[in-house]
Amino acid sequence: MSGDSEEKTFSWEEVNKHNNSESLWLVVHDIVYDVTKFMEEHPGGEEVLLEQAGKDSTGSFEDVGHSPDAREMAESYRIGTVSQPASSKVPTKLTPDTQGGEGGSWFWPAFILILLVVVASYFYRNYVN
Repeated sequence: MSGDSEEKTFSWEEVNKHNNSESLWLVVHDIVYDVTKFMEEHPGGEEVLLEQAGKDSTGSFEDVGHSPDAREMAESYRIGTVSQPASSKVPTKLTPDTQGGEGGSWFWPAFILILLVVVASYFYRNYVN
Protein backbone atom coordinates (compact mmCIF):
# COMPACT_ATOMS: atom_id res chain seq x y z
CA MET A 1 0.00 0.00 0.00
CA SER A 2 1.37 3.33 -0.93
CA GLY A 3 2.38 5.55 1.95
CA ASP A 4 0.65 3.60 4.73
CA SER A 5 3.04 2.38 7.39
CA GLU A 6 0.45 0.06 8.92
CA GLU A 7 -1.73 -2.06 6.72
CA LYS A 8 -5.42 -2.59 7.53
CA THR A 9 -6.52 -6.08 8.57
CA PHE A 10 -9.95 -7.42 7.61
CA SER A 11 -11.92 -10.36 8.96
CA TRP A 12 -13.28 -12.99 6.55
CA GLU A 13 -16.76 -11.86 7.56
CA GLU A 14 -15.97 -8.36 6.28
CA VAL A 15 -14.38 -9.67 3.07
CA ASN A 16 -17.42 -11.88 2.37
CA LYS A 17 -19.71 -8.81 2.40
CA HIS A 18 -17.96 -7.36 -0.67
CA ASN A 19 -19.27 -9.87 -3.16
CA ASN A 20 -21.03 -7.93 -5.92
CA SER A 21 -20.41 -5.40 -8.67
CA GLU A 22 -20.99 -2.47 -6.31
CA SER A 23 -18.12 -3.56 -4.04
CA LEU A 24 -15.91 -6.45 -5.11
CA TRP A 25 -13.05 -7.67 -2.93
CA LEU A 26 -10.82 -10.67 -3.57
CA VAL A 27 -8.21 -12.36 -1.41
CA VAL A 28 -5.04 -13.74 -3.00
CA HIS A 29 -2.32 -15.15 -0.75
CA ASP A 30 -4.07 -13.59 2.28
CA ILE A 31 -3.92 -10.09 0.75
CA VAL A 32 -7.21 -8.23 0.25
CA TYR A 33 -7.77 -6.43 -3.06
CA ASP A 34 -10.64 -4.07 -3.89
CA VAL A 35 -11.06 -4.68 -7.63
CA THR A 36 -14.42 -2.92 -8.03
CA LYS A 37 -12.97 -0.29 -10.38
CA PHE A 38 -10.97 -2.91 -12.32
CA MET A 39 -13.93 -5.12 -13.30
CA GLU A 40 -14.55 -3.54 -16.71
CA GLU A 41 -10.83 -3.64 -17.57
CA HIS A 42 -10.18 -7.24 -16.52
CA PRO A 43 -9.04 -9.20 -19.61
CA GLY A 44 -10.98 -12.28 -18.48
CA GLY A 45 -14.22 -10.33 -18.09
CA GLU A 46 -16.28 -9.16 -15.15
CA GLU A 47 -17.88 -12.59 -14.64
CA VAL A 48 -14.57 -14.15 -13.66
CA LEU A 49 -14.09 -11.60 -10.88
CA LEU A 50 -17.72 -11.81 -9.75
CA GLU A 51 -17.36 -15.59 -9.39
CA GLN A 52 -14.52 -15.04 -6.91
CA ALA A 53 -16.01 -12.02 -5.12
CA GLY A 54 -15.65 -12.02 -1.36
CA LYS A 55 -13.64 -15.26 -1.33
CA ASP A 56 -10.13 -16.61 -1.26
CA SER A 57 -9.18 -16.51 -4.95
CA THR A 58 -5.62 -17.72 -4.62
CA GLY A 59 -6.17 -21.01 -6.45
CA SER A 60 -8.01 -19.41 -9.35
CA PHE A 61 -5.48 -16.59 -9.60
CA GLU A 62 -2.55 -19.00 -9.73
CA ASP A 63 -4.30 -21.46 -12.08
CA VAL A 64 -4.62 -18.76 -14.73
CA GLY A 65 -0.90 -18.01 -14.56
CA HIS A 66 -0.99 -14.23 -14.29
CA SER A 67 2.01 -12.38 -15.70
CA PRO A 68 4.49 -10.39 -13.60
CA ASP A 69 2.87 -7.23 -14.99
CA ALA A 70 -0.57 -8.38 -13.79
CA ARG A 71 0.85 -9.15 -10.36
CA GLU A 72 2.44 -5.71 -10.21
CA MET A 73 -0.83 -4.07 -11.30
CA ALA A 74 -2.70 -5.95 -8.55
CA GLU A 75 -0.68 -4.08 -5.94
CA SER A 76 -2.47 -0.85 -6.85
CA TYR A 77 -5.75 -2.48 -5.71
CA ARG A 78 -4.34 -3.83 -2.44
CA ILE A 79 -6.25 -2.58 0.61
CA GLY A 80 -5.00 -4.86 3.39
CA THR A 81 -4.72 -8.42 4.64
CA VAL A 82 -7.07 -10.95 6.21
CA SER A 83 -6.88 -11.50 9.95
CA GLN A 84 -6.92 -15.29 9.61
CA PRO A 85 -4.98 -17.04 6.81
CA ALA A 86 -7.13 -18.88 4.28
CA SER A 87 -5.51 -22.20 5.15
CA SER A 88 -6.95 -22.00 8.66
CA LYS A 89 -10.29 -20.48 7.64
CA VAL A 90 -13.30 -22.67 8.34
CA PRO A 91 -16.00 -22.19 5.69
CA THR A 92 -19.30 -20.94 7.09
CA LYS A 93 -21.38 -22.34 4.22
CA LEU A 94 -20.92 -24.49 1.15
CA THR A 95 -20.67 -22.78 -2.20
CA PRO A 96 -21.32 -24.40 -5.59
CA ASP A 97 -17.54 -24.87 -5.96
CA THR A 98 -17.29 -26.91 -2.76
CA GLN A 99 -20.49 -28.81 -3.47
CA GLY A 100 -19.40 -29.70 -6.98
CA GLY A 101 -22.66 -28.35 -8.41
CA GLU A 102 -23.15 -26.76 -11.80
CA GLY A 103 -21.51 -23.36 -11.96
CA GLY A 104 -18.39 -24.56 -10.19
CA SER A 105 -15.05 -23.48 -11.59
CA TRP A 106 -14.59 -26.95 -13.19
CA PHE A 107 -17.78 -26.92 -15.28
CA TRP A 108 -16.84 -24.90 -18.40
CA PRO A 109 -13.29 -26.21 -18.83
CA ALA A 110 -14.59 -29.78 -18.55
CA PHE A 111 -17.43 -29.08 -20.97
CA ILE A 112 -15.07 -27.59 -23.56
CA LEU A 113 -12.65 -30.50 -23.21
CA ILE A 114 -15.43 -33.04 -23.74
CA LEU A 115 -16.72 -31.09 -26.73
CA LEU A 116 -13.25 -31.03 -28.30
CA VAL A 117 -12.86 -34.79 -27.83
CA VAL A 118 -16.25 -35.43 -29.47
CA VAL A 119 -15.49 -33.17 -32.44
CA ALA A 120 -11.99 -34.64 -32.89
CA SER A 121 -13.30 -38.22 -32.83
CA TYR A 122 -16.01 -37.34 -35.37
CA PHE A 123 -13.45 -35.91 -37.79
CA TYR A 124 -11.09 -38.83 -37.22
CA ARG A 125 -13.80 -41.42 -37.94
CA ASN A 126 -15.21 -39.63 -41.00
CA TYR A 127 -12.17 -38.12 -42.68
CA VAL A 128 -9.05 -40.05 -41.68
CA ASN A 129 -10.21 -43.62 -42.37
